[in-house]
Amino acid sequence: MLHVVFIEPCIPANTGNAIRMVACTGAHLHLVEPLGFTMTDAQLRRAGLDYHDLAAVTVHPTLDALWDALPDARVFAFTAAADVAFTDLTYRDGDALMFGAEPSGLPATVLADPHVTAQVRIPMLPGRRSLNLSNAAAVATYEAWRQLGFR
Repeated sequence: MLHVVFIEPCIPANTGNAIRMVACTGAHLHLVEPLGFTMTDAQLRRAGLDYHDLAAVTVHPTLDALWDALPDARVFAFTAAADVAFTDLTYRDGDALMFGAEPSGLPATVLADPHVTAQVRIPMLPGRRSLNLSNAAAVATYEAWRQLGFR
């Protein structure tokens, strides 16, 4: 199983979209607090449609709680500042794909955390800041899942 991690997400619709995506791929969504919404938020529920019961979602009160939950995972931190493209990796079952909050991305303290295996990026045209959070998570998850044979 792949793990998708959102650090302090702010926009409920993005997380709702990610809930649908993990329900469709079999990945596990991990949300690290504080969240910019409640798990009962109407926008979150609307974006997730009827997939909430089909998705594996865990809310962690702290980053340390996330690390405790994924002690052996390789963690790939997605950031526009990285030099390595996410398609240059060979993914393994149990890998974690980590994304930061909208619009600030992952904090420097998270990027420097020793639990992070590598910083990676999704290529974009010059002059573009970033993809939408749920779109970036979907692009990365589907590439990792493709490499794993869509198991």
